[in-house]
Amino acid sequence: MASERAQQFSEHLQSGPGKMNSVQQLFSLEGKTALVTGGTRGIGQAMAIALAEAGADVLLVQRDESNQATKQAIEKIGRKSQIYTADLASNESMKSLLPKVLKDGYQIHILLNCGGIQRRHPAHQFPDDDWNEVMQVNLNAVFTLCRDVGAHMLARSPDEHGRRGSIINVGSLLTFQGGINVPAYAASKGAVGQLTKALSNQWAAQGICVNAIAPGYIATEMNTALINDEKRAASILERIPAGRWGNPEDFKGSVVYLASRASGYVSGEILTVDGGWMVLKRSVIVLRTAATLDCGPTPLHPNAFALYKAQTETPEKPETVEPHVLWVESMRYFLSEPPPMLETGFGAG
Repeated sequence: MASERAQQFSEHLQSGPGKMNSVQQLFSLEGKTALVTGGTRGIGQAMAIALAEAGADVLLVQRDESNQATKQAIEKIGRKSQIYTADLASNESMKSLLPKVLKDGYQIHILLNCGGIQRRHPAHQFPDDDWNEVMQVNLNAVFTLCRDVGAHMLARSPDEHGRRGSIINVGSLLTFQGGINVPAYAASKGAVGQLTKALSNQWAAQGICVNAIAPGYIATEMNTALINDEKRAASILERIPAGRWGNPEDFKGSVVYLASRASGYVSGEILTVDGGWMVLKRSVIVLRTAATLDCGPTPLHPNAFALYKAQTETPEKPETVEPHVLWVESMRYFLSEPPPMLETGFGAG
């Protein structure tokens, strides 16, 4: 009986959506076409090129055609590329984009929403115009493309693997946190995270995987001023477990993974590419919270000692730590100076 079930399972793996394939086949984007916003520089450019390196043709959405660098890099790889001009700040412009693409005979298999802007003001002084512009570019344009490209994907039959396409939105660490002086950016990126989950709930069963990527501290043009501030750059670096800033190349693997069949059973996820920043921050919060739940000494988990030592400069591991000490030391992590990430926008820089 067991051998019969094993035979049936083996036959199942050799046919239909469950068919076993090589890793190269799972990650291949041969025969696919991607539509990409924000691909002229930084993270977006690296991801667009990565899609081409994996075999996809790439259509670039730009305000104008003056920047040809990404297009030329893709063509040098041997893939097709074309620039479509559209203004993310205009919803009418975004609505007219897909009809132009489809009129040229393209089928979109991958949508990468990487375009984004940032505006900084204290919340009580935040201008309506800046708020509306950030929300339009970072959220409304993303939704418009997701809706229109999603409808396009749903209108065609699934492939032999049951897939219709992949949608990848670019969020931010501020998808999870509030920030300071960036209420519009934080609101827009938080909404992108929720939009990603909502669309996944609707479309995963129809063969469309919808996921997001949340970049951490990345050495791009958007963060030049921060990088050039030696004190703040050092403060950021000491809080990144990986021990370095990220770079655009760090996003190549994650975007190809989410665009390909390798992630065929992954949908509604927000993949943080941050060198471990969010995990470390969560660890601090867990330690702080644990300390407030017990009026007696709090046992220190072995895995938390490195974090505790980094905060307290304690050379030896204590068996327990008094709650008020742990509270004070964990708050030092936040309040010795405002965490630089709270003043920085993340996105497609």
